[in-house]
Amino acid sequence: MKSEPIKTGRVSIIDTARGIALVAMTIYHFTWDLEFFGWLLPGTTLQSGWVWFARCIASSFIFLVGVSLVLAHSDGIRWRSFSKRLAMVAVAAAAISIVTLIAVPGGFIFFGILHGIALFSLLGVFFVRLHWWVPAFVGLLVLIVENTFAAEIFSSPFLWWVGLAPNDPPSNDYVPLFPWFAAALFGIAAAKLALQKGWFAKLTKWNVPAFLDKPLGFIGRHSLAYYLIHQPILMGLIWCFTAVAGPPDATPSFIAMCERQCVVNNDKTYCTIYCGCVAEGFKDGNVFQSFLDGKATIENNATIGSVINQCSVQRD
Repeated sequence: MKSEPIKTGRVSIIDTARGIALVAMTIYHFTWDLEFFGWLLPGTTLQSGWVWFARCIASSFIFLVGVSLVLAHSDGIRWRSFSKRLAMVAVAAAAISIVTLIAVPGGFIFFGILHGIALFSLLGVFFVRLHWWVPAFVGLLVLIVENTFAAEIFSSPFLWWVGLAPNDPPSNDYVPLFPWFAAALFGIAAAKLALQKGWFAKLTKWNVPAFLDKPLGFIGRHSLAYYLIHQPILMGLIWCFTAVAGPPDATPSFIAMCERQCVVNNDKTYCTIYCGCVAEGFKDGNVFQSFLDGKATIENNATIGSVINQCSVQRD
């Protein structure tokens, strides 16, 4: 089915929406960075509210990828421009993998959102000329499969990108085919329906207020560049602040980690008293930082053992 092409230029509200998603992403990453540098308690961004915030951000980006595919190629696939854009995203994704493998090997990004966008664009472009219900139906199938099927064979590192392993592999950003391709398919379906109903023709006549369009529309039109530079800038700013202000007090983080481990086998009141006692004992014995850094010595181990024993007795 051939849709009527859009000849009125960019739909500015789409760029603004992408810009809003970028701002939300920046808020999440800034919070993650503060946690990474110790200014927030460990596990802050693992709390359910932050997890859902991150998922909503990723979903919005991928949904807009589907919308953009339709806007760019509904009247015929422009393979040259498509290939150029795909190559840029793929190279950026590879660069992210290399940098994070060096910086954080235990959680490096082997298939994050840029990897996902590259794959979803490659697959999604074949849906842009179909009726809107086809990508919508396939998107539902993707969600159903992800929620009902998992197999140990997908635990192989070579198949992590599929997303059907019983347990997610370790990574600081993981956006596999299942379920995230569904968001791109829903974006394609929504854009196809909008074209069919003539909604985009109406949207092109909407003028986004300049105070929103200038900042949000600008970064929305340059989303890939913004994505690549915003994290180095954020981490650099926090690093500079930490260098000037000094490292944050690690006591709250230590107590939080201690309590999370303690409450597995004990009640919360019990753990609060015990962990507070251990933290104070470590600080009084001048072994607190050595314990956090994992720099064990015979003297430190003796002091650490003594503090734990004393706090256990007081706790009992």
